[in-house]
Amino acid sequence: MAKRRLLTGDRPTGPGHLGHYVGSWENRVRLQDEYECFFIVADFHVLTTAHEDTVPIRDNVRELVLDYLSVGIDPTKSTIYLQSLVPEVAEIFLLFTMFVSVPRVQRIPTLKDVMRDLEIEVAPLGLLSYPVLQSADILMVKGEAVPVGKDQLSHVELTREIARRFNSLYGPVLPEPEAIVGRVPTLPGTDGKAKMSKSLGNAVFLSDDERTVERKVMGMFTDPTRVHVTDPGHVRGNPVFAYHDAFNPDRAEVNDLKRRYRAGQVGDVDVKWSLGQALNDFLTPIRDRRRGFASETGLVDRIIREGSDRARSEAAKTLAEMKRAMQLDYYGSAAVQSPGAAGQSGRSREGRETR
Repeated sequence: MAKRRLLTGDRPTGPGHLGHYVGSWENRVRLQDEYECFFIVADFHVLTTAHEDTVPIRDNVRELVLDYLSVGIDPTKSTIYLQSLVPEVAEIFLLFTMFVSVPRVQRIPTLKDVMRDLEIEVAPLGLLSYPVLQSADILMVKGEAVPVGKDQLSHVELTREIARRFNSLYGPVLPEPEAIVGRVPTLPGTDGKAKMSKSLGNAVFLSDDERTVERKVMGMFTDPTRVHVTDPGHVRGNPVFAYHDAFNPDRAEVNDLKRRYRAGQVGDVDVKWSLGQALNDFLTPIRDRRRGFASETGLVDRIIREGSDRARSEAAKTLAEMKRAMQLDYYGSAAVQSPGAAGQSGRSREGRETR
């Protein structure tokens, strides 16, 4: 029985952080044995907020692939590919824009968050329509599952709406993907803000060395109502304990710290020191694997090239099937049709089957 297909990915805008890991990457490693996985390095999406300075993108692509490898994503099991090496996605995106209204896209919650965080007063068209391009990313390989953070659920729902709309007009071509949310839907930033983010400067990166991790942890936001060590503290909503819950495997230690913190019997410094130790224990094997992969000359380029070739092949098949269903395969589409496709049924503009 064929495995179900999964697609997810990231924009190459800088190093990966702990929020990426618990929000999606951890799930990807676990699911790559259960699904046929496609992981996209979404460089087109970077242009929605950084089109004026494209120089860093190339290096960020390499760093993102190294992040993937270091956490355990296996290119022999999964397809890692570069979005810009699959031009078919742009044509699928164009077709999808016909099925989505501007007000519908404007209701995507993360659009307002991005504009606020980056202080963008007027969204360029590319930023406004990026959720539709994400839908093209997912559906071009007929993705059926999408591991995402909680903040991205609205994007998957839009993809489902687009697939339903297309299928209702032209026949059952596209799947309606399901979202898979990680065990920690949203990891707070070190500054206490609701979400860890590269752009906000409140992240612990997977590539941070031990001293950098310790420094960031010791500077973390805790309980603002607690003035003295002997004051009872709040565990709920405290980022330090959110990180303990996510990354400290010693549950007895975590529970003891929580009990003592609530009773005013342990200080923030001790709780943070324990967290710093737990985070470095977690990150050490990731750092070691990263150094090993980075030392292999040509490895990243080969993974990107081979993965992109495979993703493009799948995208070409999907695009041909879409155009055939829409009766837009006037001349050249037959060259990429699967065997026997010429005899398959299409659909008229009213949705009636034609032969």
